[in-house]
Amino acid sequence: SSGINAEWPLRPGGIGEYVNARTGMPCHLHPTSALYGMGYSSDYVVYHELIMTSKEFMQCVTSVEAEWLAELGPMFYSIKESVHSIEEGKAKAAERRKQMEQELAEAEEALEAERERRSAPPSSRRTIATPGQSQTPSRTPRRLGF
Repeated sequence: SSGINAEWPLRPGGIGEYVNARTGMPCHLHPTSALYGMGYSSDYVVYHELIMTSKEFMQCVTSVEAEWLAELGPMFYSIKESVHSIEEGKAKAAERRKQMEQELAEAEEALEAERERRSAPPSSRRTIATPGQSQTPSRTPRRLGF
């Protein structure tokens, strides 16, 4: 099988073994490859030729950087946040959570104050004043149903 498969980079799966980033298919470095005897595995590789035997062997293999993949194929790949930006994100989230908790406490206090105001005894409420009388009589025609 021949073709440039730069859109399917491989990540390390073991010594000399890589796993296709898109399909999960394991591939091995061919023993004739220059990357085979390096002693360490590159983070990502792309290959030009794949030999199918009992295993899938890659020939014409090139080591690539993750940044290159994100730059040349942004519709397929992106770079995860670094440790510093993750820590900054966690700090911002903690600060936002603290601010939200403070706003919730203030809202609960305001709600409690409103409840207390509404449940105040009637004596503290304003009453309607009737001209000429100090208190409205309890037996008026309206209250008797007339």
